[in-house]
Amino acid sequence: MTVTAPVAPETSTAGPTGRRRSWRWWLYSALIAAGLLWLAFTVAHLVLSGRWWLWLAVDAIPPIFFVAVPVLLAVGAAPCRRSRRPVALLCAAALLLGAPLSGINVQALRGGDGPAPADAIRVFSWNTGYWDEGGETEAMYRVLRQADADVYLLQEYWYANTPEPLDPTVARLRTEFPGFHVATVGELVTVSRFPILRQVPLEAPDMPPPAAGSAEHWLYKTLRTDLDLGDGRVLSAYNSHLPVQLSPDDGPFDGDFYRVIREQHAQREPQLRALARDVAGNDNPVLLAGDLNTSPAMGDLRELPEGLRDAGYAMPSLYPASWSDLPPFPRWWRLDWAFVSPGVRVHSYRFGSAEGASDHRSQELVISTG
Repeated sequence: MTVTAPVAPETSTAGPTGRRRSWRWWLYSALIAAGLLWLAFTVAHLVLSGRWWLWLAVDAIPPIFFVAVPVLLAVGAAPCRRSRRPVALLCAAALLLGAPLSGINVQALRGGDGPAPADAIRVFSWNTGYWDEGGETEAMYRVLRQADADVYLLQEYWYANTPEPLDPTVARLRTEFPGFHVATVGELVTVSRFPILRQVPLEAPDMPPPAAGSAEHWLYKTLRTDLDLGDGRVLSAYNSHLPVQLSPDDGPFDGDFYRVIREQHAQREPQLRALARDVAGNDNPVLLAGDLNTSPAMGDLRELPEGLRDAGYAMPSLYPASWSDLPPFPRWWRLDWAFVSPGVRVHSYRFGSAEGASDHRSQELVISTG
């Protein structure tokens, strides 16, 4: 009689332990992939923004994402033993590359150029939001009066929905600001307490044919005025409004969405070149301010005139944002800028409230020259 020893049952490796390993592996893979993708996106953004027209659609993301996303990914991976180190390295690389795009104003720690002298100039720059349409006329003038500025650089002097004549509007400006000098071209208005020695709408000869508004509205997106400050001092004030990147009325599944982006890119580039050319040939102290429709994350900032510096060092805010001042959009973007040449000191700089008259906050600066 043969006795056969009982055979121990096989132990399955596909039980709970195997399932747990599989779950951890997927989590590890997902975290590594997310870190790699965000690093690749950051590199692509640095390479393509300002160089490829289609990237204007991507440029619309809130700049703070370039800090928030890698930080959140690193924090999310911290409890995972296998992925925390590689994800931290990927996120650190993305953060190092993306931090300058984030809009965080590290210059605020420096502070402005000291107390303002007695002859300092108060500057108020604002995209008024299609001038005074929609019942905001009195609110708009109230904002302008409260600013009590020496120089006003105003954009969107444009009636989008009603064929209002512009002459009465200029007449009211002269009434509201007696003794001030007024210069206009297209959608741009400069109102100055100082005499205007020279008024120069910047020519952009390589602009595409007009597609909207009058010829002046289409061609001229920067108005230079040379202001007589007295004692032989002249300040060149550039009032700018670059075309917006894209239309919020069209979605990415609509062909018009991409057509508009390409057309806007074809308008923005000539205007940036015209601005850079004029500033390069200008020996006066320079102030450039306006709605540039350009966030801190956009490569178009590279095309701004050389030798100018962002006045943000005189702004106390660590994350200055000028848009939007109206719901439903959050206030995550800085689209309005002020730049100065080395001959201009900035003593203070802040964004004010539009009081419901526009979706852009105002820019308020105190500067001096000499």
